[in-house]
Amino acid sequence: MGLAVKSIMMNGLKLGFSTLSIFMKPPETWAKIALGDNFNAIEILCEGPMWPRRKAWKGCIEADGLEVYLHSPTIDLNPASVNEGIRDETLRQLKETIDMAAGLGAKYVTTHPGVIHKPIPRIWDMCLEFATQVLGEAADYAKACGVTLSIENMPNRRTYLCTSPEGLEKLRKACGCGVTIDVGHAITCPDPSSFLKLPGISYLHVNDNDGDRDAHLCPGDGILDLSLLRLHDRMIIELNDYGEVLRARDVILRSV
Repeated sequence: MGLAVKSIMMNGLKLGFSTLSIFMKPPETWAKIALGDNFNAIEILCEGPMWPRRKAWKGCIEADGLEVYLHSPTIDLNPASVNEGIRDETLRQLKETIDMAAGLGAKYVTTHPGVIHKPIPRIWDMCLEFATQVLGEAADYAKACGVTLSIENMPNRRTYLCTSPEGLEKLRKACGCGVTIDVGHAITCPDPSSFLKLPGISYLHVNDNDGDRDAHLCPGDGILDLSLLRLHDRMIIELNDYGEVLRARDVILRSV
């Protein structure tokens, strides 16, 4: 048994990575890669080859020994859109992702809360209500499927929903869902530690930055206080490069 897996087991961690880092490798190899490097969880990014509507996951994702989470499609989708067609398609793809999660035995589906392109008060309030309707319906659908929908906090930009702990908690309660805390997003916002104290946290996305830009650096290469990771025992390393994922794994295990 390798040192990494011993450390994971001793700490009671569920530690994995996003398939963003191995996106171009065949999906049927993803679980083998994770297990071979002593991870015990994986988050499947449901874009490209794993777009749920293609149903390519059937028969090619064998994840015995791994706790599985999904990240829904978000590119070009927006639950807070003023365009009803975009909202309808966002809900449709959320439900397809939840069906995929149920088929894989995945526990959580992470999604984004939405973006408001014209953030003036009357538009903001209307779009927040749209997002609440879409995400609330998706959360109810997920519960019926034995899955938890989990809304992710966003980086500190004025057009994003859920850039504060208060905003994220309010939407979580309104929708009846969980939350995924991206610690890299949190450290671009005031008082990042407050995000880690919210109720209903499903798991963490772990990455780092300099506090100004959502750079997705290896933890320890930016301003992230690594001691914050001790507050939770489910973590997904969300980086672009798999070599950096392995480096992040070792940083995390030394820190928790």
